[in-house]
Amino acid sequence: MGSNVVSEPSVRRQSSPVGVGSLQIGGGAPLAVQSMTTTNTLEVGSTVRQTASLIEAGCDLVRITAQTSAEAKALGAIKAELLRRRLAAPLAADIHFNPAAALEAAEHVEKVRVNPGNFADSKRSLKREYADAEYEEELSRIGAVFTPLVEKCKRLRRAIRIGTNHGSLSDRIMNRYGDNPQGMVESAVEYVQAARSRGFDQMILSMKASNPVVMLQANRLLVETLDRRGWPHPLHLGVTEAGEGEDARLKSAIGIGVLLAEGIGDTIRVSLTEDPVKEVPVALGLARWAEDRWRAGRSLPPPLSPFAWRRRPTRPALYETLAFGGEEQVKVGLFQGDYPHPRAAGAGGSAATRLSAAAGGRDTPCEFVLGTDPRFEIVQGEELLAAGREAAHRMEAAGDRRPIILVWDARRFLDDDLTFLIEAAVQVGGLLVDGIGDGVVIRSRLPAQRILTLTYNLLQAARIRSVKAEYIACPGCGRTLFDLESTTQRIKAKTGHLKGVKIAVMGCIVNGPGEMADADFGYVGGSPGAVNLYVGKEMVERGIPTAEADERLIALIKAHGKWVDS
Repeated sequence: MGSNVVSEPSVRRQSSPVGVGSLQIGGGAPLAVQSMTTTNTLEVGSTVRQTASLIEAGCDLVRITAQTSAEAKALGAIKAELLRRRLAAPLAADIHFNPAAALEAAEHVEKVRVNPGNFADSKRSLKREYADAEYEEELSRIGAVFTPLVEKCKRLRRAIRIGTNHGSLSDRIMNRYGDNPQGMVESAVEYVQAARSRGFDQMILSMKASNPVVMLQANRLLVETLDRRGWPHPLHLGVTEAGEGEDARLKSAIGIGVLLAEGIGDTIRVSLTEDPVKEVPVALGLARWAEDRWRAGRSLPPPLSPFAWRRRPTRPALYETLAFGGEEQVKVGLFQGDYPHPRAAGAGGSAATRLSAAAGGRDTPCEFVLGTDPRFEIVQGEELLAAGREAAHRMEAAGDRRPIILVWDARRFLDDDLTFLIEAAVQVGGLLVDGIGDGVVIRSRLPAQRILTLTYNLLQAARIRSVKAEYIACPGCGRTLFDLESTTQRIKAKTGHLKGVKIAVMGCIVNGPGEMADADFGYVGGSPGAVNLYVGKEMVERGIPTAEADERLIALIKAHGKWVDS
């Protein structure tokens, strides 16, 4: 599965250029920003309007789903109308299960995305062992199915994205490698090998997951695999099914932002369960932020554990009366002196308790107030990701098992804006997803309650500590069977008090059941006007009328002992 370390990048990974119409991706070109329509592709007028709005918002490329050859053919009419309006941004077709649709789409658009988990393989959750000869036979079959698309794209000068999604790997890959980063990478490599054997290299690769930790590991492993083989294909980055609101933006910025800080990535998409136009400013903000870093020549030490998550082992230690390190959960604190303290009134209470009350109540508690203590390593600075990695490597080499308290100095930020969120996600979240940090403090001029809430949200986004319900929700596309944004907000309003419960809201069954693999409960569009409910990966109720589905979901949560009254 690769070595335990990755080499330090020369600021940005050097990828080969891929032409997508007039747009160059990779080869040192600026980061390309993209999004995806949520309209029915057969409704040409509404799809044109939404595509136009995305282009006008700043998209360099727009992806449109093509479920069948009919939708793929409609891409021609969509493209023609966009050109008539002098909107020449390239289009990509999103293909699942249907090689014939891919061949038709290649006639009309500049890029075709295929999912190697379902383009030629099946996914019926069958468990069997493949002998080597059987496995090779399956690879030959993939080549036979994929080759016509490769030859057509080569002839028409189209690009192909090989887009692997965690949770939608084929049975064959799952049974040999597992539903993990290695399986994701192997799934893509098979298709790259098949295309390159036919002299085609105009490919962009992606490794997407709703869990930013998996997404990071898969992309790092992909880069190591490609570089070892001498295949410098550009990468498309995204955290899929991120959901909506600040939580989704933090998840996306952790996954995408940390890789960009490591010099990895050529094109990005931020997936939000919101109007797709709202994705574009977030992606543009990430792109500007990354290119500023690259121009400044900011590189990073390698991650502590790039391909498999592990929390840095520490020996437990007490701070005041609070335990840090070992198996203790990561704690949230504030810096002594950054916020006013209440006057001492009577006895009792730790500094954290008093400061929490001064900060505005107990809804978002401060668990400790930072001073100094030789039993801890305190790592601080504006460029905390670099400092934290350096400290962790130094301490590992010395066998130093003291807990680390991370202190991000964000006092230069006077506004609670997108750049602040991106920096918080990368500087703090980037260390948490690397298993570094036993306590977190953000120094800021913003209100204490805001900083405490943000810190807890970062712990949740990094999958380090569950402090509230988590929602895995797809951004929607032309396959979606209900209004995702309003449905997600409605379910969130009814279940948001369920601490530690993961709920997936997925618009259709194409990728939904697989990509929500680590959710506790799933609410998935099964057919028009009907919803299927899941517990983990297992469908437990099928074809529930949409009007009844919310209450049936709540009943299911109660039946599994996960419900508490708000």
